[in-house]
Amino acid sequence: MGLPLRSAPTRLLDDRDLPAVTELLSRNPIADVFVASRVAACGLDPWRLGAEVWGHTVDGSLAALCYSGANLWPVAAGPDSARLFAERARRQGRRCSSIVGVGSAVSAMWRFLEPVWGPAREIRGEQPLLAIDAPPHLAPDRSVRLVRPDELDVLLPACIAMFTEEIGVSPVGPDGGALYRSRVAEFVGQRRSFARIEHGRVLFKAEIGAVAGDVCQIQGVWVDPALRGRGLGAAGTASVVALARSMFAPIVSLYVNDFNHSARRAYERVGFERVGTFASILF
Repeated sequence: MGLPLRSAPTRLLDDRDLPAVTELLSRNPIADVFVASRVAACGLDPWRLGAEVWGHTVDGSLAALCYSGANLWPVAAGPDSARLFAERARRQGRRCSSIVGVGSAVSAMWRFLEPVWGPAREIRGEQPLLAIDAPPHLAPDRSVRLVRPDELDVLLPACIAMFTEEIGVSPVGPDGGALYRSRVAEFVGQRRSFARIEHGRVLFKAEIGAVAGDVCQIQGVWVDPALRGRGLGAAGTASVVALARSMFAPIVSLYVNDFNHSARRAYERVGFERVGTFASILF
């Protein structure tokens, strides 16, 4: 006979596991803010969450978990947990567009999944995870502000351009971009979308993609290509840091591709410091 469900090495978690999941997510709050924000907002019921959360139990205690939705995101996963999560993902079949998280766990999972899911469209094995817990070193750009709902059509082309440039594929799918538009509108409605807009043109934009506890995470930083190299990105990011610290949480984080040297210099000028390493496997 197999092991009982609730003592199996990996299992689907539910709301009965919230205390253990919350405790686990609190151990590395900067790295795990995305998963923590989703769980805080929706709990662990797959229908509400729009994803599953798998747990790896060791000696009756939750040792690691893996968020399985649009992204596959391991949390606190050592080599054994990564292997077990990879085996579960392999049995289920690939439903995600990426594997993201702490670099060691992502790499460990990919070693088991690559023979079945590979080749990846792109592997980004070194993505510095940065954080700042104080006011920005640079003077904020006072023109950066919350995006208004009536500016969605102005903002949307910049978001599409950012996504396409960053991920390598367009977010406009067979639905003509309706799903992505609704996602952008959600950020605007939640007062998490910031931009500098002049005469109907987006010069700079960024969003707060996740908030949990004392941490929030910036995503989608973009500067109009015609205006790059003028410091708009650094000053704009400084503004988002200042606004995020006053509106959401005292610690602001983001992760960046190691090859994006201009962005890394800009974030260093703002005052971000490296606190870890992420990796992303893109499909």
